[in-house]
Amino acid sequence: MPNRALILVDLQNDFCPGGALAVARGDETIEVANRLMPHFDLVVATQDFHPRDHGSFAANHPGKQPYDVIDLHGLPQVLWPVHCVQGTPGADFHPGLVRARIDRVFTKGTDPTVDSYSGFHDNGRRKSTGLGEWLRGQGVDTVYVMGLATDYCVKFTALDARTDGFAAYLVEDGCRGVELKPGDSERAVEEMRAAGVVVLDAGSIGA
Repeated sequence: MPNRALILVDLQNDFCPGGALAVARGDETIEVANRLMPHFDLVVATQDFHPRDHGSFAANHPGKQPYDVIDLHGLPQVLWPVHCVQGTPGADFHPGLVRARIDRVFTKGTDPTVDSYSGFHDNGRRKSTGLGEWLRGQGVDTVYVMGLATDYCVKFTALDARTDGFAAYLVEDGCRGVELKPGDSERAVEEMRAAGVVVLDAGSIGA
C-alpha cells in the first residue's frame, strides 16, 4: 500500500488567468502537477465546489465588496468574487491537467454557511471532507501538497494535514499565491514550516 500521496489543491479554471478569482501565473502550476504525478502511486485533487448562494461570496451580502471581511456564523470570512460555482466551467479543472492520473477528487466549500479552504475540513473544523479518512484507509501517512493558492487553500490543507497526524511536504514551486497583501505567500510558507511542513521543490522528488 502506498504510504505517500500527492494532493493537488484547486487546480481549477477560476483560479487561473482569465478566471473569476485568478491567481497570477496560476496556470504555471499545471506543468508541475503533470510532471509530479507519475512519481506517486496515489494522487488526489481537491475541488472548490460552491453553491451559488455561498456565504463567502461578496455578491450575496448587499453593500459589501470583494475582500471585505465579515463574521460568517462565528468565523471571520474574507468575501470573494463569485467563483467555482457548481456546474460552471470555472469550477472545472484546468484543461491542461492530466485528469487520468488523479485517483480521487474531494469537493469542498459545498455548505453555503461555511467556507472550506482546507482539503481536509471546513474552516471551523466542524465537518470533514473525508480526505483524511480516505488517505488513512489507503495506508497513506505522508502527503505532498501543491496548487492554488499558497496563502489560502494550500496553506490550510498543509496545516490540517499536520494537525491530523500526517507528515507533510509543500512543493513550493508548484504553488502560486493570491497575495491580497504583499508577502502573504511568504508568510504562509513560514507558517507551514513552523507547523512542521517540510518545504521543497518539485525537482527533489524522485520515483
